[in-house]
Amino acid sequence: MNAPRGGQPCLAPRCTPTVIISRHRWAHALLRSFGWRSRLPEYPPVAKAVIIVYPHTSNWDFVWGMLVRLACGWPVHWIGKHTLFRGPAGPLFRRVGGIPINRSVPGGFVDAVADEFRRRDTLLVAIAPEGTRKYAPYWKSGFYRIALAAGAPVLLAYIDYAKREIGLCGQIILTGDSAADMAKIAAAYARKTAHVQANASPVRLHLE
Repeated sequence: MNAPRGGQPCLAPRCTPTVIISRHRWAHALLRSFGWRSRLPEYPPVAKAVIIVYPHTSNWDFVWGMLVRLACGWPVHWIGKHTLFRGPAGPLFRRVGGIPINRSVPGGFVDAVADEFRRRDTLLVAIAPEGTRKYAPYWKSGFYRIALAAGAPVLLAYIDYAKREIGLCGQIILTGDSAADMAKIAAAYARKTAHVQANASPVRLHLE
């Protein structure tokens, strides 16, 4: 049996009730045609996790990220404002992993996402912790508060433009000591190259 990490089973077929989406060879081929490659393991190491994606400095990050999602078959979700899911585009956004959240409810964002973790057997949510594609000396604290509230580990995903690859560079169980936790996260990302290199400065957590 695959060894669990963070108290959760992995998502390999022999230890999960859900079926991993089949890999799409065309997505691998398209990534290779642009000189990119996926460095993700074959299966997610845990069933539930907050996946932070850093550095996030370009609109292309979403394109490469979606191609990697299709190529590896990981059932990764993303959070969107609930109004984005109205109308004919709603089903499509849900199909590609979108989860609608009403951010206008007081305290609603963190609580709503934490509730999604509690009610699902498996859930991987990708979040860009910087909250912007411009240089920011601090990170937003949403991912941190969600992971603590949900009791979920944090997977450290990266987009490295120097090597033109996307992968994982670590996993952390948050302790609640943000300074210590962020020091470990910053060390893991120390050698990753952003599209805009100024945005790859040492990370610091901004608790709002």
